[in-house]
Amino acid sequence: MAGRLAVDFGTSNTVVALWDEAAREGRPLAVPDYAHQFFHNDESVPVIPALIHYADGDRLLVGDQVRRANVAQAPGTFKWMKRYIAHRSPVRTRVNGHEISYFDAGRDFLTAILTFAAVEADIGEEEIALTVPVEAYEHYDDWLTQVASHAGMPRFRLIDEPSAAALGYGASVQPGHAYLLFDFGGGTLDVAVVLIEDDDDHQRGGRPPCRVLGKAGADLGGATVDGWLFAEVLRRAGMSDADDAVRPVSRVLLAECERAKERLSTHARAEVRVLHPRTGRVVVDAEITREELEGLLEWHEAYTVLDRTIRRALREARERGYDEDGIAGVLMVGGSSLVPSVQRTLQRIFGRERVLLGRPLDAVARGAAAFVAGVDFYDHIQHDYAIRWLNPETGDYDYRVFLRQGTPYPTAEPLARLTVKATYDGQATLGVAIFELGASRHRPAAGLVDLVFDPSGAARLTAVTADDEERRTHFWVNEPSPTFLGAEPPGRKGEGVFAVEFGVDGNKRLLLTARDLRTGRLTHRDYPVVKLT
Repeated sequence: MAGRLAVDFGTSNTVVALWDEAAREGRPLAVPDYAHQFFHNDESVPVIPALIHYADGDRLLVGDQVRRANVAQAPGTFKWMKRYIAHRSPVRTRVNGHEISYFDAGRDFLTAILTFAAVEADIGEEEIALTVPVEAYEHYDDWLTQVASHAGMPRFRLIDEPSAAALGYGASVQPGHAYLLFDFGGGTLDVAVVLIEDDDDHQRGGRPPCRVLGKAGADLGGATVDGWLFAEVLRRAGMSDADDAVRPVSRVLLAECERAKERLSTHARAEVRVLHPRTGRVVVDAEITREELEGLLEWHEAYTVLDRTIRRALREARERGYDEDGIAGVLMVGGSSLVPSVQRTLQRIFGRERVLLGRPLDAVARGAAAFVAGVDFYDHIQHDYAIRWLNPETGDYDYRVFLRQGTPYPTAEPLARLTVKATYDGQATLGVAIFELGASRHRPAAGLVDLVFDPSGAARLTAVTADDEERRTHFWVNEPSPTFLGAEPPGRKGEGVFAVEFGVDGNKRLLLTARDLRTGRLTHRDYPVVKLT
């Protein structure tokens, strides 16, 4: 059966699903030894904790193996890999004589999952599906490509997570209606407005196609909230992450903050208590109430970020003829959607009756399995793409946007035309620097702070600078090969050498057509420059 395995790689948990042809739906796959059962609404879902531990003798412990071995907080264990890969974290940790980055750890984790799942599902060389956040950038897609190749699965398709969730909610969505997908997971907040189209295939008993009307994302997730709790508990204790007493227990403290956050979804209060591993002395002992957690979210303007992200997606949908009143339902996805105040926020916006929380952990994987099995899906470009050029008046780089987010693909007409000029006499190779531009993060009054792990493995709090922000939202997608236009004869400084125009094909590749202005010769026709997100 071609193309039926899907993997939703998450910051906190990973879910694998298979397409069930008889039932015409994706179903979660229990990967033995790696997964444990998560219970919600009288159903159990097999989830794989996003953990990997590098043990002695080059042994790897993956997912639930890490928890069962009680090494989740031990040196040599990596967590939140997806989040740090998305942020292009440069941190490398020395483990068993080797320097390991988050990119390495994520590759090893996902390769193990893919390899084991492929054996369990007996899929052979069939196409698989992998999911990506709405605000993923080209480097994340490139990393997934490398992982799939490393796992021996070069045939794969990518789908953004909230759109996959729309397909995964199955019977909860009806053809002819628009839905808002609210995906609040461990690493990111993703929102999409989708239309479940009513077409002839549905009338014949098939699954109707899904059309994306608007989408938006934010760098906010459960891991962010864990970091806020971590900082708050230390503040109350009059301590800092750099204190000698805190550093040896920082990973345990972070895990306790995460556990407290989860407990507060169902209880009024939770304790955070950490002992020193050698002396047994209490290092931190604090009680957090649900009201205090909600106050912390308010202080860091989390609810403002939720509202703005939803409004951005709705604004795009409104431009396509669907306003807020036309939303038939809100489908909540992701572990952080279980936070009661988050649910109340959505209920205040849309009304209690329209907000559904039926499949918070497996809807994305289920939908991705449907997508790779052939269920139709119509999408648009998520980010702006621009040419970077040096402004001679200011001496600084400027950006000319040639492809706007929201553009449907494939494109029928050229998106933009521009002239490529030589910058010095005798220039024989020319090109264009293409940048992917994302929306900047909302900067609350308290400032942006990330929780990271230093090379020793200790948890540390670090401020996000303006340079950090630009590095995360301005990504040079063709940096490895920016010059690919050969000039014969070479150009003179300031001379227009090539006329180029851009388009996008059905595989979301940016295509370039170039003509030499001196000779009139067509040098490139629909040349694939980069894969877009």
